Amino acid sequence: MKLFGYWRSSAAYRVRIALNLKQLRAEQVSVHLVKDGGEQHKADYAQLNPQELVPTLIDTDEAGNELVLSQSMAILEYLDERYPECALIPNEITDRALVRSLALLIACEVHPLNNLKVLQYLTGPLALEDEAKTAWYHHWIHQGFSAFEKQLEKHSGQFCFGDSVTIADLCLIPQVYNANRFKVDLSVYPNILRVNENCNQLKAFIDALPENQADAV
Repeated sequence: MKLFGYWRSSAAYRVRIALNLKQLRAEQVSVHLVKDGGEQHKADYAQLNPQELVPTLIDTDEAGNELVLSQSMAILEYLDERYPECALIPNEITDRALVRSLALLIACEVHPLNNLKVLQYLTGPLALEDEAKTAWYHHWIHQGFSAFEKQLEKHSGQFCFGDSVTIADLCLIPQVYNANRFKVDLSVYPNILRVNENCNQLKAFIDALPENQADAV
């Protein structure tokens, strides 16, 4: 198994946590998203992942065929179905739907507006100053986190959904990490902060931290 990622990529961060929780070994292949204009745009990687994004997972399916899979949420679902130990999605149908709803709030609503290619476009072709870029980032974090906080009031225990780690936690924790990096005031989100603290006491989360990756600079 190989995971193509980047130490600061939130999406790759999610997958690293899942691999750690499931105790799956994967060769970590660094794709530097900034160096030389971004290694994700090089022809060999673009052939592997036409979106020119990370992560990309390579695994061997049950028939022995090579599987190349992009999109972190699809990778998480695949890993949970193929390697069911330490399940990250509940079995009960309504619980599964609620966990997916929490995870997708971050993965589909918050993260896409704040990822690297969007921020680069804001300061590149749109020529926004750093102050305006930061205001953009803070605005969308607060909009998403305000809604997520209300959901945690209903559903959280020790973690986002009850007392077991789910894909909702795997999506939230990297986004909190990035929000702290951009100095977003998270004090108004006590449930998010509590879940973040609980997750980051687990070895699987600690080992997946960006600064603990071999390509961290």
